[in-house]
Amino acid sequence: MPDSRHGSDGERELQERYGTEERAERFYHDQVRDRLNTHMIDFIRRMDMAFIATADKHGECDASFRAGSPGFLHVIDERTVTYPEFRGNGVMASLGNILENPHIGIMMIDFVHDLIGLHLNGTARIVDDSLMRRCVPDLPAQARGRVPERWVVVDVEEAYIHCRKHIPHLVPAQREDRQWGTDNVRAKGGDYFRAKEDAGALVES
Repeated sequence: MPDSRHGSDGERELQERYGTEERAERFYHDQVRDRLNTHMIDFIRRMDMAFIATADKHGECDASFRAGSPGFLHVIDERTVTYPEFRGNGVMASLGNILENPHIGIMMIDFVHDLIGLHLNGTARIVDDSLMRRCVPDLPAQARGRVPERWVVVDVEEAYIHCRKHIPHLVPAQREDRQWGTDNVRAKGGDYFRAKEDAGALVES
């Protein structure tokens, strides 16, 4: 059943201030669910990208991007999803935030076909690959030749639509030159934003 307690204190305060309580309550009632329905599950299983929002214990935020083959964000059941974490740059910004603060937001957008989005909010935990495979036998063995090091398991607390009004229609381009999992600096984008160059200039000055 829809939960009338949806929404933060800040949301509720601004709804009252700007007179949007009725619209907001209608959205909470009609669109916000505390679990995934079959349509949401089907949507997740065909998505190949997601935007991940986390924050540390001080509330300092980080937004990140994850992608893979369709269904890389794996639905365990109507209340639980998981996605893989591979060897990266070693910073582990999102995982570090989750370690301090389990709250997570995931947004998936279909830019190609239906032009619609799905928000998931919930709590996350980090699980090693070997343990995940013992608990969830149908996990994909690898993605593009790489085996995950660990998984982020998300207990879904809210799931709701992101309307299509301003979602652009994109056409995927075929790229045959991708080097998945590479440590080649140039293939990863190198110093595209000249940050390393700036750091060198600061040291010299």
